[in-house]
Amino acid sequence: MPDLKNDEQIFLDRYSAEAFAKPSVTVDVVILTIKEKKLCALLSKRQDYPFKDYWSLIGGFVGIAESLDDAAKRVLAEKGNLAGVYLEQLYTFGDVQRDPRMRIISVSYYALTNIDALKESESVKLFEVSVPWEGETGGSVDVLNQEGAKENLAFDHEAILGMAIKRIRGKLEYVPIGFELLPERFTLRELQEVHEIILGKTLNKDAFRRKVLASGVLEATGDFEIGKGFRPAEYFKFLGIN
Repeated sequence: MPDLKNDEQIFLDRYSAEAFAKPSVTVDVVILTIKEKKLCALLSKRQDYPFKDYWSLIGGFVGIAESLDDAAKRVLAEKGNLAGVYLEQLYTFGDVQRDPRMRIISVSYYALTNIDALKESESVKLFEVSVPWEGETGGSVDVLNQEGAKENLAFDHEAILGMAIKRIRGKLEYVPIGFELLPERFTLRELQEVHEIILGKTLNKDAFRRKVLASGVLEATGDFEIGKGFRPAEYFKFLGIN
């Protein structure tokens, strides 16, 4: 009987890692939040060529002994000053010409967080994301600076950002990810606003409230808004998913 384990080890010992050209791998993270009732992305200003002084998604190269998820979490911590936020792998972008330096494949992620967890600086800022299409179809998006003018992002990052919008629009219907963009306590009105901002359309108030209350993922706190000029709304908490 052949010794398959030994034969495999012989093969591995003789294998040349230089036999094939190797692309590099990066992770790029779309960090989304809501600021002043607008969907925003946290972007980083590139310090080096290519695309020097362009704004880009937060990202970096994957270490040789590092998993993709670990690389994404490291990039979030080092460049976004974020930890423990909702993070999910999005899509792999591998166009041959996507990076002028060399063959680089990007595994993209998206992260959702409340605005209070984010810190801006001269090189890391929030930009409004304008989505010119409805539903889960479409492509790239417009990124607007503080003057309302469009910013052209580095590499293919507009397309990556557009893919993230499509993903979260699709998931809102069956996964409660909208809560990640809210503080710990929120009103049903605030939750509906999050959904409307992401989806880019107005939702029926009564139908939305019936649906979220019937989902079983909310808990009423018994606390109400203070100092509002209208009937104060009750605060709720997200219970999570069993």
